[in-house]
Amino acid sequence: MILAATHCVSSAPTRPTRKYSRRNHVLSKLNPLSNINDSEATSKADEGRRRRCECFNLYNKLVPYGEAWAWQKSIVEKKKALVQENRDYSDTVIILQHYPVYTLGTRSSKEYLNFDIKDPPYDVYRTERGGEVTYHGPGQLVMYPIINLRYHKMDLHWYLRALEEVVIRVLFSTFSIKASRLEGFTGVWVGDQKLAAIGVRVSQWITYHGLALNVTTDLTPFQQIVPCGIRNRQVGSMKGLLGEFLSSGRCGTADTLHSDDCQLIDIAYNSLIKEFAEVFQLELYHKAISTLELVKEELSSSQFGKLIFER
Repeated sequence: MILAATHCVSSAPTRPTRKYSRRNHVLSKLNPLSNINDSEATSKADEGRRRRCECFNLYNKLVPYGEAWAWQKSIVEKKKALVQENRDYSDTVIILQHYPVYTLGTRSSKEYLNFDIKDPPYDVYRTERGGEVTYHGPGQLVMYPIINLRYHKMDLHWYLRALEEVVIRVLFSTFSIKASRLEGFTGVWVGDQKLAAIGVRVSQWITYHGLALNVTTDLTPFQQIVPCGIRNRQVGSMKGLLGEFLSSGRCGTADTLHSDDCQLIDIAYNSLIKEFAEVFQLELYHKAISTLELVKEELSSSQFGKLIFER
């Protein structure tokens, strides 16, 4: 099936509607060489207390895409109301895995689908994020930061580079994999393999959607699409790279190289939230949510999407 969002995103103001305290920390000078290091970061004592961030940890759960999508938009709408009341005191991040699904951005072209749109191998959603078609599935860590850029930096390009920085740090600090950006594209690469895809939406300076990192992902479903609309590049996974590096003797420790898939997901998740908190200078507070609560969120947010095609 294909699902599409109704237009519920208003244009972002060029300046905040009221005065906010914004910190001038290390991220204001992110660059493509990824040369930021922890010694450059400003201490808590210098910056004051870090902004609070509620972390919904479902990284070892498979969540249907429609439920997670509706949940994000419900949080965004609540945050907009809190902004108007000057009570927006925290950011949010959701980390999970999805059942197999293809998603398209708001302007994605069907020419990048290698299957009949009327008979797709998996559900297909058209969303309001940027970017072209991608695949989500088991073994892929998906991070949805819902943050108010008024408290960070009101610059979408900065935000995209910051998300890339998170993944670059994860790959190097935990797995000794040297990743990089690729000029002209969004995402994180190791050689000609793309390990992390990024597609976001910003509404009134509040972000949603986010990044997807291939950890132990089965890459076969990517063959049914042209991932991110890039024809001359491959998609890779951390598991695949660690196997290559192990055989060449170039990478890693015994703990990471001999982990099974679940352990590798655990290690990658712990590194991901650590680096996310450091890059964005956030204090994480872990919160639990049940599947039943997710269903309630989806039902309450049903006005955000409608079924336009059913196989």
